[in-house]
Amino acid sequence: MKTKIRALCLLSVLLFLSMPLSAQSNNGNTFPQGSTAGTMEMNGNISPVQIPNVAVQITQPQSGKEVAFSIRLLLLLTLLTLAPSILILVTCFLRFSIVLDFIKRALSLQQVPPTLVLNGIALFMTLFVMWPTFSTIYEKSFKPLANEEIGLEEAYKEAEAPIRYFMFEQMSDDTSYIKMFMSMAKMEKPTTPSDVPTYILVPSYILHELTVAFKIGVLLYIPFIIIDMVVASILMSMGMMMLPPVQISMPFKLILFVLVDGWGLLTNQLFLSVLR
Repeated sequence: MKTKIRALCLLSVLLFLSMPLSAQSNNGNTFPQGSTAGTMEMNGNISPVQIPNVAVQITQPQSGKEVAFSIRLLLLLTLLTLAPSILILVTCFLRFSIVLDFIKRALSLQQVPPTLVLNGIALFMTLFVMWPTFSTIYEKSFKPLANEEIGLEEAYKEAEAPIRYFMFEQMSDDTSYIKMFMSMAKMEKPTTPSDVPTYILVPSYILHELTVAFKIGVLLYIPFIIIDMVVASILMSMGMMMLPPVQISMPFKLILFVLVDGWGLLTNQLFLSVLR
């Protein structure tokens, strides 16, 4: 009896499993009802993705020209890496950025305006002042080089001349740093500006700009220091020694700076200090 029951159960299971297979075989479709028929073939209108081969080959130089070219390429890459620092140091950006930071500290401001904003202001002021110099470099150096009218060395000399002229013009009233570096290098006293090498001129110009920027910063500090001293004296006379004087004097300094149009006066004097 048990054997018959097991046989009937097994037969029922086989019949249940064979029903979907027979239905699918009768319809001739292997996909569920309502689905889209798929295919394993690729559309001929679609081109396959082509991945290029990347190869790096290191060879020994066969002549001195190849060695010189490799060295020039290395120097060019190094120059491009240091280009932002060089542009900052041989332009008036150094003076502008230091003076703007001085005025921020003199006003006892900590976060306003941010340092990034001050550097942006100094950058665009530098572009305004240096635009004639950059235009000369473009017309006499970059454009002829792009048109293959001059070589790389001549383009470098044409680009160097306007920058050297700008730096000499800024140091026309003070050549002490040039004399100092010339004496340190044990070189003879120059008779003309062309006798001063560029590697002597650039550090001399940097020290000159730092000196001028600090002189302007000291002059900017004087009126605000007076306000701090007056406020501190008043607080001490009133017995409020626990109250920070900077917290009280900062609004007065801001009011004074706005009333005298401090940003306009500062920008005008910075331009006059460069554009003579």
